[in-house]
Amino acid sequence: MADTLPPETMPTVRGKLTPNAPLAPLVWFKAGGAAQWLFEPKDVADLQDFLRDLDPAIPVMALGLGSNLIVRDCGVPGVVVRLGKAFADVAKVDDVTLACGGGASGILVSSTARDAGIAGVEFLRSIPGTVGGFARMNGGAYGCEVKDVMVDCGVVLRNGDRVTLPAAELNYTYRHSTLPEGAIVVAARFRGRPGEPTAIQAEMDRIAAAREASQPLRSKTGGSTFKNPDGHKAWQLVDDAGCRGLTIGGAQVSEKHTNFLINTGTATSADIENLGDEVRRRVREKSGVELEWEIQRVGRKS
Repeated sequence: MADTLPPETMPTVRGKLTPNAPLAPLVWFKAGGAAQWLFEPKDVADLQDFLRDLDPAIPVMALGLGSNLIVRDCGVPGVVVRLGKAFADVAKVDDVTLACGGGASGILVSSTARDAGIAGVEFLRSIPGTVGGFARMNGGAYGCEVKDVMVDCGVVLRNGDRVTLPAAELNYTYRHSTLPEGAIVVAARFRGRPGEPTAIQAEMDRIAAAREASQPLRSKTGGSTFKNPDGHKAWQLVDDAGCRGLTIGGAQVSEKHTNFLINTGTATSADIENLGDEVRRRVREKSGVELEWEIQRVGRKS
């Protein structure tokens, strides 16, 4: 990365702070550049102190499981915050409510709900991400969205303050929220309904089987690439535009599910993003529909 942030610009931390940290190993596409600094806080207080003491001009972004993300090849300026095990707890609050750390995976949340006899969050089993990403992007699948089950979320703002935001204040729409810029989701509460663990497991199995049958899960991919436009399915528009199997460099439109892009092994992030933009161009030309990216693209192209 062309610019550097010298160590003396970084606050003292109790967690782990790594300069020029490669991000490709941390994202599903296995491509992209480095973070100027990668911060893995020890706990919420460590994160609060760090953000409070960090120069407000330095950008901050959160990284979850890296499933819905293109990290551009010239890296991410500022600080990337990655929440580890200290943020991955899930606990039963009452008969229908779970308290979850921002770093908890969808699989852990849904499995804990099953064991507690809480139904209604099975769909999280199918979303490859963490609670923080679900809260920011209103993650959804199989007819359900996070806005349907989330009570509130705890966030650390860019100035280090910790606040609790009710779901109603996040103005959720399709794959969008008004979560403040630079805020890091450290917790959330989800409310389901009473259920039988065996029935909940059966629904989780059904969702897992449907996902396995329709998506390229064993490839280096980033999940759903484009949002579904009103009245359309993104994959159908991509298929109708003749893009199934289309390649640029080492990037390919999945043959199995055309709303997934794949790193066949040698793709740069530029290959992947350029392929996505070429697909968007062809769909626009064929159908007149403007596809919007669902995958987040971060960092510098050059």
